[in-house]
Order: sequence, then structure tokens, then C-alpha cells
Amino acid sequence: MSSKIRVIEASGTWAVRAGGAVIGESKSALELHEGDLPPVIYFPRRDLAMAFLDPSDHQTTCPHKGTASYYSIETKSQTLKDAAWSYEAPNADAARIKDHIAFHTSDFVAVEQL
Repeated sequence: MSSKIRVIEASGTWAVRAGGAVIGESKSALELHEGDLPPVIYFPRRDLAMAFLDPSDHQTTCPHKGTASYYSIETKSQTLKDAAWSYEAPNADAARIKDHIAFHTSDFVAVEQL
């Protein structure tokens, strides 16, 4: 049985902005593909301004990736609750996303290739 998860290096440079501020930029981002879902960009923690991210108590579980821990993003004007997530101990098929964080895009959070 083939895996539903595929993780590849994301080409180019990627940035994440929240509330208008750049909170991360990376040439080492990963792109996770899961079935027919749109790909998700995961940023290495080392390329993020972690001071903007506050761990929350929220967690979810994916049968393919494992348990996700969430972060709220503190912007100058608001808190974006549970707007980012990571897999601290991902399942084997998603092992490459360990120590990476992904973001829910919205009117206040943008993930873009530069």
C-alpha cells in the first residue's frame, strides 16, 4: 500500500507574513502533499521569528502524520488563535516535517513564494 503523504523540497524562497509583518523566510521550506488536498508549505523553525508564535493547548490527530500541536500568532494588533501547527513526533511517512511549522492562510496570514 502506498503512502498518502509525500514530502519534497519546496523550490525557491518562501515567506510567511502575519498582520503585515514578515515572520519567516526560507530557502529550505518543505512541501507536503496529502492525497488530493492542496500542498502545504512547512517552514523550518530556524527560519521563523518564534517570538511571534505562542504555543496553545489545541491539538489534532491525523492518521497519516500524527498529532499536531498548535500556535497562536501575536501580531501588533491581534492574536491569531491556532494559526500555525507542527508535528513534534510525526509518523514515519511525514518524518521530514519534524521541526517545521505550517500556517493556516487567511486575510491575516499569507504564505507565498518570493
